[in-house]
Amino acid sequence: MFEMFPTWFWIFFTSMIPWWESRYAIPFAMLHFHWDWWQALPFAVIGNMLPIPFIILFFHLVEKWLRNFEIWSRFMDWLFAKTRKRADSKIRKYEYIGLIFFVAIPLPFTGAWTGALIAYLFDLKFTKSLITIFIGVLIAASIMIALTLIFGNIFGYSFEQ
Repeated sequence: MFEMFPTWFWIFFTSMIPWWESRYAIPFAMLHFHWDWWQALPFAVIGNMLPIPFIILFFHLVEKWLRNFEIWSRFMDWLFAKTRKRADSKIRKYEYIGLIFFVAIPLPFTGAWTGALIAYLFDLKFTKSLITIFIGVLIAASIMIALTLIFGNIFGYSFEQ
């Protein structure tokens, strides 16, 4: 399956998947494809950031259309409530700094996609949100690179190509 496309494509493409993003695409590239972190980082970060401006700018159109379908409407109600609950106090108090940390924490239901959803839900400014999310993505990627290298060395994994 992986031979069908070049390795860089897998790294780039998987980093666009919500909740997987660059924070897991980079360790995957390091462990599965034996890439160095500095080789995977640009592909993963660019792939991770590619959908973000479109989410911030156009999600209101997607939401409006999906609200025509009961199952999607209920899903968005659940997702928006969950996102607001997790982010409300942080975003209201710290705004963009809170958004950076929300995106930077490499845990499920955080990351660039959720950060873009937060920017949309809290009506944050586009350019500041984009820069903030980018910084958060870089921090999350750095954390995951460090963890992969540390635990890889602890468990005797060779990162040699």
